[in-house]
This record gives sequence, C-alpha cells and structure tokens, in this order.
Amino acid sequence: MLEFISQPWPWYVAGPMIAIVMFSLLLMGGGFGISSNLRTMCAILGAGKTCEFFDFNWRSQIWNLVFALGLIIGGLIAHLYLVPSAEVQISEATMMELSQYGIESPGRSLVPESMFSWDSLLTLRGFFMLVVGGFLVGFGTRYAGGCTSGHAISGLSNLQLPSLIAVIGFFIGGLFVTYLVLPTLLTL
Repeated sequence: MLEFISQPWPWYVAGPMIAIVMFSLLLMGGGFGISSNLRTMCAILGAGKTCEFFDFNWRSQIWNLVFALGLIIGGLIAHLYLVPSAEVQISEATMMELSQYGIESPGRSLVPESMFSWDSLLTLRGFFMLVVGGFLVGFGTRYAGGCTSGHAISGLSNLQLPSLIAVIGFFIGGLFVTYLVLPTLLTL
C-alpha cells in the first residue's frame, strides 16, 4: 500500500478526485484558487481599513485558508515519508541539454541548487529568475484576476470565458519563457 501512495497517482485516479472537489465547490457556491488566500490574510490583518480591495467578508474564505494549510501539511508529509528519493526522473536528453546550460547535476534534486539558493540570489541569473520572476508571477496573478489553479480548475469548470482567455495566456507565456527567455537566462 505504501508503494502505491509514494508513486504519482495516475490521471484516472487524480482527475476524478479533482472533479469531485470541483463539483462539491460548485454545489456550495465556492470557488477554488490559492492566490486569493493572500487577499484573505491581508483582510484578516486589517488591510481593509486602508484599501478597498481588502475590505470584504474574509470569514467566508476561511475554508480556502484551511485548504492551503492542508496543501502545506500534505506536501510536508509526502516529502518526509512518501518520497523514496530526492532525485527527479528526467530523460537523458534533458539532462544533457541542462548540462550544456551549466546546470550542475540535473535531476539530482527537485530544483538545481546552483539556480535556486541564497548564494545564487546575488548573481545576475539568480536575481532575474527569483526576484524578477517572482514579481512577474505576482503581477500576472493579480492582473489576470487569479492564479493558474483558480482559472484552469475552477474557472474552466464554471465555463467562464475570462478563465479560458487567462489559461490560453498562461500557456502562451509558458511557451515564450521556455523557448525564448529561459535559454537566455541560463547562459548568463
């Protein structure tokens, strides 16, 4: 049983579970999205007194905070007890390509230490990837009115046209960064 749990679940198990969660949320009139938790936390801390955006009934969103806490606890349990190895299974061709970009030991850990560490933050490549990239993700989430999970899972299941447009934009942006921006950043 533990061997089944420590492996990625197949689509025919995970997909219906996501559908059940979304169907339950639709019945209860709720929406799903992780980025809205930041707004809820700011409202809890009193930001609604100075900014109209944070002035809303945050008590109706407590379930979303509990869900986010469950994500963190579930990820911690999976990391500590269910993952047999920290190595990431990637193809030999991908490892060779990443090595050509100067990434040391690709696949040995979840993220390359040479790119995602406190030391790399002080490099030009690290600054762009961590600080500028983080800013762009935050800006894009706010500009699109939600995050990828909110639009792609909740918005599309509600048949919302703005979510479809946002998801198409996410994919176009992801392809643009993958094929044009990332190769340039990795050579810095």
